[in-house]
Amino acid sequence: MTRGLDASSFRMCQVHRVAMRDPGDTSAVERLIDEGVIDAATIIAILGKTEGNGCVNDFTRQYAVSALQNMLARRLGKSPQEIERTIAMVMSGGTEGGLSPHFLVICVRASESAPRQAKALAAGAAFTREFLPEELGRMAQVEATAQAVREAIAQADIEDLADVHYVQVKCPLLTSERVADAHRRGQSVATHDTYHSMGLSRAASALGVALALGELAPAAVAEAAIGRDTTLWSGRASTSSGVELTRNEVMVLGNSRRWAGDLVIGHAVMQDPIDLPAVFKALATVGLEAHGQLGPDQQSRIAAVLAKAEPPRSGVIRDRRHIMLDDSDIQATRHARAVVGGVIAAAVGQTDIFVSGGAEHQGPDGGGPVAVIARQG
Repeated sequence: MTRGLDASSFRMCQVHRVAMRDPGDTSAVERLIDEGVIDAATIIAILGKTEGNGCVNDFTRQYAVSALQNMLARRLGKSPQEIERTIAMVMSGGTEGGLSPHFLVICVRASESAPRQAKALAAGAAFTREFLPEELGRMAQVEATAQAVREAIAQADIEDLADVHYVQVKCPLLTSERVADAHRRGQSVATHDTYHSMGLSRAASALGVALALGELAPAAVAEAAIGRDTTLWSGRASTSSGVELTRNEVMVLGNSRRWAGDLVIGHAVMQDPIDLPAVFKALATVGLEAHGQLGPDQQSRIAAVLAKAEPPRSGVIRDRRHIMLDDSDIQATRHARAVVGGVIAAAVGQTDIFVSGGAEHQGPDGGGPVAVIARQG
């Protein structure tokens, strides 16, 4: 299911980065609506970084989604169920280190003027069907995700796949209840470990993105490779799993000649968690040249920074041992978000960065995509 404005007219994408006091705090978003900065009817997606643990029992994600859906339902005179069907809500738990909880509100509206430049930020959203528990982490999820990504690209009027720079997917996970449901129907599941199911769901979703973008050939992707073959990856996928949904919600961000506005997006791929040069490369793709931390004028042009974080399975970073995978007190993805968030924050001079943990098939092992949305001068 997709929705959008008349493709015969130019459209404009707006991105608003909004602070939150807690996962249920929608007051800053409401204030922008009241001030006329945001037209609630134009919202197609909301991404959020919430301050939970990012694991199976991180209900801050569901709390934030519920609060946003109820607020928008009141504002738009609709039911929360209608909001759920039409607006993608992608909540990523975990703001370890210095990361700041925040929302990214993405709006699409008609533009009365033609584009000022060759290409501008374009966005499209789409949803898969609801998945059965036995489909998670398997080829059914890969193939459905690929189809939803293609729908979102078409909705965004992006003609060249090279112009797609970031694909955000929110995907489900297995709970003990969902596993039991599959067993009652005589079905098997990809794993009985609910935490491991998060990784398999992210992995299948990322491979779906890679197929849709032509980064991998269909013959290269088999069920046995999901979550296992680290040589298969997308440089533009960001997938995040959560207990609050049973389908995949897809947001495609790229650049298109059919869109107006002063925002553009670019990306690079971090090869490991401390790949600062890749962050600088991503900044350079949107005209922000930097060799140290960005200055205030450059910082003011940034609309959003989005990245993936993953502890290297090798147990080392540049031949030095790391303990992220051996710490029984703190889950490894929490360590990874903290270190990647710190590296990017040092470069951009801001801490409200969308850093999502768990990068299975999203960049090389231990690395991941980093994308920047910025205003052009």
